[in-house]
Amino acid sequence: MEMPGCYAFGKDMKPQFWFWEGTPKQNSLHVAFAADSREQVRSFYNAAIAAGGEDNGPPGLRLDYHPTYYAAFVRDPDGNNIEAVCHKPE
Repeated sequence: MEMPGCYAFGKDMKPQFWFWEGTPKQNSLHVAFAADSREQVRSFYNAAIAAGGEDNGPPGLRLDYHPTYYAAFVRDPDGNNIEAVCHKPE
């Protein structure tokens, strides 16, 4: 099915992250990307901070969510909260 103005990204030919053309959102949003390992979460965080992102929660377990929720959070220049998360045990 063709969807003009729609773009999707994913893994193994399965779209998981979608964009549509439209009016920009005026307030911040939260986007979370699934990581395959805790090392990917740390790499995301380090790269984002090196690129000018603002720390909003360093890599670590978030036990409030569940025992293996390992995530890192950064704010982009527009104030959006970007997260990388791995649900797998180490």
